[in-house]
Formats: sequence, C-alpha cells, structure tokens
Amino acid sequence: MRNIIFIALAVCSIPTLAQTTPKDLRFKFNEDGSHYLKATFTGQVWMRYNESNPGTTVNGFAKPETYDIGLRRVRSQVFGKISDKVFLYTQFGINNFGYNSSRKPGLFFHDVVAEYYVTPRALQIGAGLTAWTGFARYSSPAVASILAYDAPLYQQSTNDVNDQFLRKLSIYAKGKIGKLDYRLILSDPMLIDGSVTTVKPINVHSDFSYKPAKVQTSAYLVYQFLDEESNLTPYMAGTYLGKKKVFNIGAGFQYQESAMWHYGDAVTKDTIMSDLLNLSADVFYDHPIGRKGSSLTLYAAASHTDYGKNYIRSNGVMNPASGGTSLSGGGSAFAMYGTGYIYFAQAGFILPGSILGEKGGQLQPYADATFARYDRLKSDMLMWDAGVNWLIEGHRSKISLNYQNRPVFDATSLKEGSRKGMVVLQFQIAI
Repeated sequence: MRNIIFIALAVCSIPTLAQTTPKDLRFKFNEDGSHYLKATFTGQVWMRYNESNPGTTVNGFAKPETYDIGLRRVRSQVFGKISDKVFLYTQFGINNFGYNSSRKPGLFFHDVVAEYYVTPRALQIGAGLTAWTGFARYSSPAVASILAYDAPLYQQSTNDVNDQFLRKLSIYAKGKIGKLDYRLILSDPMLIDGSVTTVKPINVHSDFSYKPAKVQTSAYLVYQFLDEESNLTPYMAGTYLGKKKVFNIGAGFQYQESAMWHYGDAVTKDTIMSDLLNLSADVFYDHPIGRKGSSLTLYAAASHTDYGKNYIRSNGVMNPASGGTSLSGGGSAFAMYGTGYIYFAQAGFILPGSILGEKGGQLQPYADATFARYDRLKSDMLMWDAGVNWLIEGHRSKISLNYQNRPVFDATSLKEGSRKGMVVLQFQIAI
C-alpha cells in the first residue's frame, strides 16, 4: 500500500513542476489531455460533544456525555482515462477513526473500478468494487461537497452489512440519453459473517440472512432539467455553491430476493424468508441567486424501505461509546434504518460574500430533517440538524458547526422516551 501511495503522489507531482498554480493534481498522457491520471485528497476532522443515550458506557464505565476528536473520513482518489475507451477509478483511505478505535488502522480500497466506454455519452459498462448503486441520490454521496456536516446515511441502506462502506462488488451500466441520466447495477452481496455491524441471530424480527446471498439489483434514474451533472464517477454532489444551475427529479430502487429472514413463530421457530426492497423518489435544486455569490440548495426525498417484518437498525456515526439500555443503543445511535416510510428534506443558503469581507470566505447556513414511520415503533422518528458552513475556500477548505437533535426509543414501550443532542465541529480540507 505504501508503494501505491508513493507512485500516485510521484505521478501527480510531475505537472506541478511546470505550473505555479495548478488547478488539480493531473498527469497528461497525451497533448490534448484526453488521456490523463488525476489524484485528489479529502480529510474531515470532527470535534464533538454528545449527550449519551441511557445506559451508555465506555470500557464498562457509565458515560452520560462524551467529548471526542476523530477522523470522520480520510480519502484519496486516483483515476483517469487511460485510452479513449477505458476509464480507471480507485479510492482508498480510512473512515471513523476515534479514541476508541483499533490502533494504526490500515488504509483500504473503497473503490477499484475498470470501465469501458461503449459510446462517449449514452453507454459505459464497468465492474469492480464500486459505489455505483441505487436507490436514491445520496446512496453515493460526493463526500467533499456534502451540504451538511454529513450525508443522509439511511440512503446507504446496507452500509457495512453486506457491503463495504456502501461499496459492492458489481457490474453496472450508466450513461446519459438526452436529459436522462441513468445507472443500472447488478451486485454480488458480501457475506454477513464479515460484517462490522452486529447482525442478530434469527429471531421473530427480520434481519439479514446468513444464507449465501442472491444477486442484488438496483437502479437510479434522474431527469436533469437544467445544467447536467457529471457522471464520471458515481458520487453525487450535495451543493455546487452556485457554480451550476441544477434542477433534477430522480427515482430508484434496490432489490434482493430472500435477503432477510425471521421466525414466523417464537415457539415453532419456522423460518420465513423475505425480500429486500427499497424505493425512493427525490428532487434536487441548486441555483445561484443575485450577483453577490449567493445560492440556494434544496433537496427532498420520499422512500419506502422494506427489510422484512419489524426490521430496525440503530447507528451512531463514529460512535464515541457503547452499551445502552434503550432500543436506540449506546452513545450517539438512533433508529436510522427500518421497514416503513422515510422522508428527508434539506435546505442551505449561501449568504452574500460581502458579509465577511473580500477574502473572508462565505457563510452557508443549512438545516435538514429526517422523519420516519417505522412499522416496529409505536411513535414516529424525527431527527433534525441545523448548522452553518464557513466556506473559507469553497469545498477545499471549510469549517462546519452542526447541532443534531435525535430521539431515544424505550426498549419496552417502543415509544420515544427522550431526546438527546450532539454538537459537531468539522474541519474539511480537499484538493
């Protein structure tokens, strides 16, 4: 792995010798630059305060609140067109490294993809470990351009259960036909045994089956009314900071036969298999406003997620603690995934640049909310965030301050018993 990083940096340093202000780290294989290799780097550091869920512990000691610093994401990409017909994409790095993580985490590949251009625009076919997937816009988020401090992770529906941080071993077809952008995917799910997420033994509530998995299919289609978005990689931007005029309507699905199982009866313990089926429709709008660098970003999604009878999975991103006596679990976890209906809305607005002076950057306040009606819970789930981005130099350098308010569900009544808060200060650098 050390050699791979050295080679990538060495290759990408070549063009910088000839340019005093390079726009990116790129090596050209031909004179017009159509054959190239490019490298990027993104780092996100979190500084956080969290009100712990009931019963939270750290090393067996009660911890009603936590303060921590962590590396949310550290990513490098190396990709490019190596001929007119062939595109190579790789991404490697680490995620979620905090004080309670294993020491010296190894870099691992998030993506390794080979893609063949059947036509320059209408059809490309690829295969590998990839984030090309359905069923919604942020099933594959572009992490450096996320509007809020993090993406709506419920759209990464099988994250680290039968995939690797949303990436799957897949073959896919994608392209643009007129204003329609499409992606169609066949995936080979990973074994549940290797999951870093706890998958409970079969019980009366649905969970992922330990049986060898069947093929997973997914798709996402989006009609682009205004400016086109790039589909060079699967990752979709959270905000263009007013650099584009985008209005899209999308829809998608994700399906896997007999992905889930549960006991039909706690006494006879007859096994019932059920399919995984997720459906979503969404709308994305990003547009400059006025003449002083202001812009508006809006996103909304409505999803039906079916993981089988009464499925619920709680998740706490880079969770600073464990334990927990509630249904939500310990630390910062909440009911992120479940069988039912989920609605998400997000809005952000860049204030005029003159507020902070000519070189002071820009402020982008934002807010989002996730509302879910899960079959298993006796009350609705509402989680919301509010925050502000200080865009020091766009997405290349920004600081985000976010407050999250989440519900905690009682393990017996299955109703919301209390609410907890979390404050995150994130510093992002991206080149």
